[in-house]
Amino acid sequence: MTWAECTGLHDDARRQAIAQVLKQAQGLELVRIGWCDTHGVVRGKTLVASALERALHEGVGMVSTLMLKDTSDRTAFKVFEPGGTASLPGFGQANNFLLLPDPQSFQRLPWTESTGWLRAQPFFPDGRPVTLDTRSVLQQALARLERQGWSMRCGLEVEFHIYKIDSTDAQLDPELADWPGDAPQVRMLHPGYNLLTEAWFDMAEPALRIVQRTAQALGLPLLSLEAEMGPSQVEAVFDVTDALTAADNMVLFRNAVKQALRRAGYHATFMCRPPFPHIMSSGWHLHQSLVDANGHNLFSRATPAPDSGALDAGWSLSDLGEHYLAGLLAHARGMTVFCTPTTNGFERFRPNALAPQSVLWGRDNRGAMLRVIGECGDAGTRIENRLGESGANPYLYMASQIHAGLDGIEQQLRAPAATQDPYHPNAQRLPTQLDEALQALAEDTPLVNALGADFVSYYSTLKHAEAQRFAQATDKTAFHRREYFGRI
Repeated sequence: MTWAECTGLHDDARRQAIAQVLKQAQGLELVRIGWCDTHGVVRGKTLVASALERALHEGVGMVSTLMLKDTSDRTAFKVFEPGGTASLPGFGQANNFLLLPDPQSFQRLPWTESTGWLRAQPFFPDGRPVTLDTRSVLQQALARLERQGWSMRCGLEVEFHIYKIDSTDAQLDPELADWPGDAPQVRMLHPGYNLLTEAWFDMAEPALRIVQRTAQALGLPLLSLEAEMGPSQVEAVFDVTDALTAADNMVLFRNAVKQALRRAGYHATFMCRPPFPHIMSSGWHLHQSLVDANGHNLFSRATPAPDSGALDAGWSLSDLGEHYLAGLLAHARGMTVFCTPTTNGFERFRPNALAPQSVLWGRDNRGAMLRVIGECGDAGTRIENRLGESGANPYLYMASQIHAGLDGIEQQLRAPAATQDPYHPNAQRLPTQLDEALQALAEDTPLVNALGADFVSYYSTLKHAEAQRFAQATDKTAFHRREYFGRI
């Protein structure tokens, strides 16, 4: 018997999917096995095609320290010291996990020749899933919804920056190698500050054509590409899917377009604020709703709630939708670190910047943290969370929404009136730095319990290491350039 069979991870459906993959992979030379790490970065191994069948049955070895690294790739736990991984059962001494590829995730990569790709998740050698894996965290959150007969639907609006590479001399000069290394020297695609102008789109079109063709070749539900407000900033919008598919798509999209663009001489970055003096922040606006087993939108209502006005949630949201909205507000500060997980992302929270600053909701209000969209009878009624940055780990971003919203439903919380002044100085503020966000999470007992205290402790250790190095950095711009601009 194979390892997958011995551990109960193999069944008839997977057996059939493997047979299909082996047919699709004929003629390939290489197959990449990819896994999304805690920070949303894809890592993995590249196999020769003849090794694919064995990998599908026996898994691929993965050093466990890949799950213990901060954003600089430094291991944040003392794995070779007694007790250094006492809080992480199954970890220690840089031991091995196994990545098991999902045959249903198979793709032919459009930017390189004769290469396939499979998404994988880590397991302990005895077949137990590594529950600290972020995709597993989202799956656990979705299981909470499924027990109620519900599922989550998500649409994605993703802002990012694309630059033309001028030089990689500093990045690739062995005399200048560092940890982390420098980023390439770049220049802009368009000058910005002329929102949605066709002229700027035309300047950016060669790069955006690569984005379009790459996304569509991978089967991603791309709807539009836009020249955004900031210099060299663009946006991609994706149609609604189930939450797990949306998260998988986000991981694949970021990984794919960065590589495809680089081959053509471009540098794409999903960091919030690239390290230049005149720049606009990039956000990731997450549209979300809950549906029942028949696909009915549980946030929609037919007529306004009795005695409600336009500033009341019940004007267009169902009671369940209002409870969910109130849960997102109640846990906004605690979930911020999953939506905005980098030291750079907090620079986005500033007044009148089409980004949130406070814990508020509004009706079609782009200054508020949460934007309620849809009128009564609208099957597309949804809540848009504008808190996220584009480099966030999508599994954690979405899991935090589910747990916060479900707590609102379980507690039957009610939302305050919608804001008409989203930058009012007296409103409850979002965290303004990474350490503050981590403290807010630690103080949010329901969110900690829902995610699991072990996971929160593990995640916080990684992020505290990042925050500490940033605090110690004498040149903050250089830190952001090396830590995020060249890597995220």
